[in-house]
Amino acid sequence: MLRFIVERLLLMVPTFVAIAGLIFITIQLPPGDILSNEIAELQAQGDSAAAARVEFLRREHSLDRPFVEQFGIWLGVWPGPRGFSGLLQGDLGPSFEFNKPVADVVGYALGPTIAVNVLAVLTVYLLAIPLGVLAAVRKNGVFDHLIALFAYVAVATPGFLLALLVLSYSNSWFGISIGGLIDPDLADRWWTPEGLMSMAAHGAVAVVVIAFSGVGAMTRRLRANVLDELNKPYVIAARARGVSETRLLVRYPVRMALIPFVADIGNLLPSLVSGSVIVSVVLSLPTVGPILVRALQAQDLFLSGFILLFAAGLTLVGALVSDLLLALIDPRVRLGKALDR
Repeated sequence: MLRFIVERLLLMVPTFVAIAGLIFITIQLPPGDILSNEIAELQAQGDSAAAARVEFLRREHSLDRPFVEQFGIWLGVWPGPRGFSGLLQGDLGPSFEFNKPVADVVGYALGPTIAVNVLAVLTVYLLAIPLGVLAAVRKNGVFDHLIALFAYVAVATPGFLLALLVLSYSNSWFGISIGGLIDPDLADRWWTPEGLMSMAAHGAVAVVVIAFSGVGAMTRRLRANVLDELNKPYVIAARARGVSETRLLVRYPVRMALIPFVADIGNLLPSLVSGSVIVSVVLSLPTVGPILVRALQAQDLFLSGFILLFAAGLTLVGALVSDLLLALIDPRVRLGKALDR
C-alpha cells in the first residue's frame, strides 16, 4: 500500500506541471492583457507618464519576455528581475486588477472555498448513497417513486435559482437573512456561541444549495448500478446459500456499485468549485469563484492563473483520495491486477 501511495504522489508532480502549462497557455490565448489594455487607454487619453509607468510594470513582472521564460518565472524555476521568485518560492505574483499581491486577494477566500466544497462533497455522498440504495431495494415502490421525484427536481433546478428561492423565502417566511458565511453583525465576534451558530446556519444553507443537484444525479445513477448488481449471478448464488439480505446487500452489490462513484471524487470536487460560482455570487459567499470571474474579465494573468491552478490542485488531491479509497475497496487496484483476472 505504501508503494502505491508513493507512486501516486510522484505521478502528481509532472501532472501538476503539465496542468500549469496548459493553464498558462489558456489564459494568454486572448490578445493582450490587463496592462496592455491599460496602456492603450492611457495613450488614447494622452497620459504618457502613466503609460510609461504601466510599461515599467510590464518589464518588472516579465510580461515583455517570451512565453517560455514567463512560464518559468511564474513557476519559480527561471530567474526573473527579482531572481528565482515564483510559485515554488511562495510568490503568487501581483493582481493588477486589485492592485495588491495575489496572496492578499485570495488569502481570505481559500479556506471558505475548501471548507464549503468539501462539505458539499460529503453531503452528496451521505445523502445520495442511502437514497440510491433504498430506491433500488424498494424498486417501483412508493419510496422509489418519491426518491425519483426528488432526484428529477434536484437535477432540473439550477443552483442559482435555488439560492434565490432560499434568499427570498428565508426572509419572507422566517424573517432571517441568509447570505455570506456569517451574520454581518457577528463578523467581529465569530468565536462567540452566537457567531458559531450563525456560521453553522449560513454554512449549512450554502452547502445544501451547492450539493442539491449533485445529490439528485448521484441518487439516480447509484440506483441503476445497485439494480444491475442485484441481478448478477453471484448475488443469486449468495441468496441460494442463505446469506441474509442485509449482509448480502452491504457486502457485495453496494460495495461494487460504489466503485465508479469513488472514482468520481477527483472530478466532483473541482466541478462543485466551478459550478458554484454563480451560487457564490447570489449568496455572497467569500469564495474564489467571484474573484475568478472578475480576474478573467480583466485578463488579470497572475490572479486568474493561480485560481485555476488551485482548482487543478483540488482535482489532483481528489484523484489521490479517489485512488486510495479504490485501493481499499478493490484490492485489484492496489495490486495492479487486470479486472478480468
